[in-house]
Amino acid sequence: MTLATDEVRSTEECVEGVWPVRTRAVSYVGSACVVEGLGDLDLDDLDLVRGQYPGRRVTLDGDVITVWPTSSA
Repeated sequence: MTLATDEVRSTEECVEGVWPVRTRAVSYVGSACVVEGLGDLDLDDLDLVRGQYPGRRVTLDGDVITVWPTSSA
């Protein structure tokens, strides 16, 4: 996976709350949000991001948490 080059956006620019402590970058592809960590992220990090995106599918894959776009169907 190509790493994002964007800096972590402040909570005012993203969503209320705090990103996981080991966040390296936050980037957006359409309405999807990708949180990249400095090393593997854990279930507490996943829960933190899920809390910021209620109703959205949020997955963890090693050092990446993905908030998937909502379906328009």
